[in-house]
Amino acid sequence: MEKSQQEWSRRKFINMLTGTGAFMILNPRLSWAVDEVDPRIAAIVAKTTGIDTHNHIDVPLSAKESPGPKIDLAGEISKSGLSAICMTFAVDYQQLRNPGEAYDRFINGLNAMDVVLESNNMKSSLNLADLRSAQNNHSLTVIQSVEGAHFLEGHLDRLGVAYSRGLRHLGLLHDSDASVPLGDVYTNTPKWGGLTDFGADVIKECNKLGILVDLTHASNATINAALKVSSKPVLISHTGLNTCLGQNEFMAKMMRPRLISKEQAKIVADAGGVIGVWTHLAETPLEYARNVRAMVNIIGIDHVCIGTDTKLTPVYRPAGGFGPKPDDRSPQPGGGIPVNTPVARPRDNNSHNGPDGDKNSHRIGERTNEAWKDQNAGFYYTVIDAMLKTGFTEDEIGKIGGGNFCRIFDSATAGHF
Repeated sequence: MEKSQQEWSRRKFINMLTGTGAFMILNPRLSWAVDEVDPRIAAIVAKTTGIDTHNHIDVPLSAKESPGPKIDLAGEISKSGLSAICMTFAVDYQQLRNPGEAYDRFINGLNAMDVVLESNNMKSSLNLADLRSAQNNHSLTVIQSVEGAHFLEGHLDRLGVAYSRGLRHLGLLHDSDASVPLGDVYTNTPKWGGLTDFGADVIKECNKLGILVDLTHASNATINAALKVSSKPVLISHTGLNTCLGQNEFMAKMMRPRLISKEQAKIVADAGGVIGVWTHLAETPLEYARNVRAMVNIIGIDHVCIGTDTKLTPVYRPAGGFGPKPDDRSPQPGGGIPVNTPVARPRDNNSHNGPDGDKNSHRIGERTNEAWKDQNAGFYYTVIDAMLKTGFTEDEIGKIGGGNFCRIFDSATAGHF
């Protein structure tokens, strides 16, 4: 397209929205896009609610390191084109040894998240009305989330504390077992016969309080038991079909236990649940869109969402690191790919990536707005472009981009304050 045609298209897009350019200036999701993105894609961003249902924002979990470095969260969300993220952290990256340690990390993490939001002039959304209000007011927002209920340590009343602090999205399980187990983790040897009694109590209390339950990291037995317990639809925020393994054999072998089968995906969807497709095992945006299409073909357009398991903001590694030894191949913060596994980093060939151990280093695929090599536009713009090329309609993109998540988030939180 020639420059004159591009300028005409941009003016047409702006006029189509409001008749003036003021909308673009006021809306942080779109101001970046005027000169960089195809007007049709920017129009879809403007009309849809884009939500990454699992995005890690690294913060210090110890009081002595808090509040941590200043983070430009608003700038990164604005560049991405997303309306919101489920802003997630986990407390079990370092081994939990002492009673109360998980809860201390949880509170410190929430405190650090509060500082991040305040410094970015942002607020968390407690329900769908808050999400809608933020979008109508052209404000960026987050949904507070934690991955793994280790912080409970058998104390159900701590869910009330979490709720009062703004938590509205709970990942029941993560990589390691909690001190008082909640259920079997899909990458660990089964020990508990699926969902434990305490895990069932936690789900019921989440339903009562108004917290969305995320069953990522749960074994099939745990998921199936949880579906019988929960009175609300559940989320599996970040996974993919186990038939979509990508081109890297090592990565496929490592990530396969974290993927879901067609049969299991149908069970979740039939119970009203929604499944997020992550960016792992997709070397290009088009491959990612095809992975989304594969999930839609199995469970239907109303049960799929985006859950990248990436980081919008820079990696933060606390003093002493997160604990794994150099030969440890366990998943790492924000993306599930081992930090110390060179062969598992096939896209890590850009000059800006530092060596392992460098607090400022990251690999291509770890950061949301750098999910793929040579990615020029923000994440949501890039995904919409790929989805259009894969044959998705604008209405379908709206459902996958955030509409489906909003439906179950509303179901979980409606009537609660």
